[in-house]
Amino acid sequence: MSDEVEEAAAGDAPEWDFSERDVAILEEVADNPGISSRELSRVLEDDYGIEVSHVTVSETLRKMRERGVFRDAIVPNEDYYAFGLFEFKFDPSNFAEEWRAAMEYIRDDPHTLLYFLSDGEYQWKSVMMFPSREAQSKWIHEFYKEHGAVVSNLRNHVVHNVLKFRTDPEIFRTLREE
Repeated sequence: MSDEVEEAAAGDAPEWDFSERDVAILEEVADNPGISSRELSRVLEDDYGIEVSHVTVSETLRKMRERGVFRDAIVPNEDYYAFGLFEFKFDPSNFAEEWRAAMEYIRDDPHTLLYFLSDGEYQWKSVMMFPSREAQSKWIHEFYKEHGAVVSNLRNHVVHNVLKFRTDPEIFRTLREE
């Protein structure tokens, strides 16, 4: 993958020095995304021994959100949409002229839930959602019409029986160790 593609796709990592309080806030919000600042303030005091006002908790969450420490996303229940994992393999003969338009097409498409770069033969991957399998098939057809010169193959996998879709609060504990 060219450095130019990675630069176009990647954002800068947020600068944030995590305090014990910040990590506790992230753990609790991951466990209960709908928790109020007032309730979170009580949980911090009861469970972590951290005394902080609900105003400070609210302000901390706002700043973390603004700086990109975490992202809020609304993900519909998988029963409403047909989810798919898409993998894109390139035709190198047209890559230099065509990659950016194809990348932006995928990234900006309303069906795209998650879009990322990876190693291996299929270097772009996305998780997409469609109202039906027919709509998914039509999208693939239109994508090939628009950007087939840069893609030598598009593999798509049906995502079904989603068994887990959440962030476990424990993952944030690693931030204490850094």
